[in-house]
Amino acid sequence: MLLHPARKYPAFQPVELPARQWPSRRQTRAPTWLSTDLRDGNQALATPMNAAQKLRFFHMLLACGFKQIEVAFPAASQTDFDFVRTLLADGHVPDDVTLQVITQSRPDLIARTFEALHGARRAIVHLYNATAPAWRRQVFATDRAGVRALAERGTRQIRELAAANPGTDWQFQYSPETFSATEPDFALEICDAVSEIWQPTPQRKMIINLPATVELSSPNHYADQIEWMHGRLARRDSIVLSVHPHNDRGTAVAAAELALLAGAERVEGCLFGNGERTGNVDLLTLALNLYTQGIAPELDFSDIDAVRALVEDSIGLPVHPRHPYAGELVYTAFSGSHQDAIRKGMALQHDAEPWQVPYLPLDPADVGRSYQALIRVNSQSGKGGISWLLEQHYGLQLPRALQQDFAGLVQAETDRAGQELAAEQLYRLFRQHYLSEHGPWRYVSHRQQQVQGQTRLEISLQHGAQPQQRQGCGNGPLDALLAAMAVPLQLLDYQQHALGSGSAARAICYLQLQDATGKHCFGVAEDDNLELAALRALLAGINAHSRQPPAQAA
Repeated sequence: MLLHPARKYPAFQPVELPARQWPSRRQTRAPTWLSTDLRDGNQALATPMNAAQKLRFFHMLLACGFKQIEVAFPAASQTDFDFVRTLLADGHVPDDVTLQVITQSRPDLIARTFEALHGARRAIVHLYNATAPAWRRQVFATDRAGVRALAERGTRQIRELAAANPGTDWQFQYSPETFSATEPDFALEICDAVSEIWQPTPQRKMIINLPATVELSSPNHYADQIEWMHGRLARRDSIVLSVHPHNDRGTAVAAAELALLAGAERVEGCLFGNGERTGNVDLLTLALNLYTQGIAPELDFSDIDAVRALVEDSIGLPVHPRHPYAGELVYTAFSGSHQDAIRKGMALQHDAEPWQVPYLPLDPADVGRSYQALIRVNSQSGKGGISWLLEQHYGLQLPRALQQDFAGLVQAETDRAGQELAAEQLYRLFRQHYLSEHGPWRYVSHRQQQVQGQTRLEISLQHGAQPQQRQGCGNGPLDALLAAMAVPLQLLDYQQHALGSGSAARAICYLQLQDATGKHCFGVAEDDNLELAALRALLAGINAHSRQPPAQAA
């Protein structure tokens, strides 16, 4: 990275808006939502959804309450064209739902788009062309006049085709693609030129969509751009002002929320933020952010796990376990202090009172989740859920490296068994692999003494059926035992804790070892005596190393 990046990456130049109003406004109602999962989200997939997947996804969006859905770029492929025809011909579109399709400003593409929409009750035709300087210069080799003329030609053709097909209730949408990088005066000029041709009215509004095609600024500057346009657009009372934020800077949700304060009335995005590069704005997060502020989002995520599962299956991408509201772990606390605070808060929470449970901004039950929900472990489960179960049921506090190692064993076992593992099965597998003294060496007894600042260890062992005596010196008992065993292992990590409380609590020790080839192995032991638990854990690790296959020669 550059020490002085300003020359290569000059700072974004915001619009001048000294009298901005959006910072003092409050959101009081939901915007109009447009899901573009089946178009913008789908085109961003390495393997786009097939027709059956898209149809299942479409019906899930309907169940969630979406009334506007961008379903395809019908002129881009036969697959997209056929999907639009299937939706219309087979009666999949409810009367109160509007399909949106997108097209570039080319006569053949626009004509093909109208063919796909034949017979629709209502439809939004979304016209776009890039308007920013870099695109004008580098991609299209044209100037402002050329870009404006392209948008005007496309608008005229769409108006003519709509007039020729009066059986459909047409709505027109125009996007100056790359709005976020376009000079404000030119964005205003081209939007006004398009609306002049379309001639919307307050009763038959058109949509002006202002995308952050590339997120170039902090959310407040995007809000300034929206408010600047909101206050200057011609025929503003006949326009639905829409935004389409992308997430290049990781602030798309904030940008959308501030844009709504700045005058936007409609948001385009995808569930869980799917989309090109870093993705579109996440509509699920936006909706539930409103919900936790007491605003009905007009979308229903009462079964958020079912929505997440269908999306993951359809797009082939996982939802992050920490994803707001929907992640696997967002209603589970691993920290003891968090768990304690949530448990106490839940005990004091009453249905008739405002929700005020520590660490939980949303009642999990409202989206079909529960803090007490059982963690179920299968071949897709991660180390977090496994270690949480072992701690909750058996008091084990596995170090991170041991969690990762054990997760691999659990996955292999669930693959073999073809079913989930309950907590007691996990614990049995853990003991069999790490605690049981499976291997040649078994502890019998030991004694130690300090000799010239060193620990001298004499240990009695059982090697198979043969008793053995070993001696070694080191900086402590474990170092001395390694010397006595004469094994090429290095102690990487040692952790211990009590199992339970009180003077009778047993101790458990976890050791991580590494050999000269870089292979890791683990040993675990529990005992009433902490020192004995540590020695036995080291022997368990040595036994585990002896069971490993030798490293293959390069």
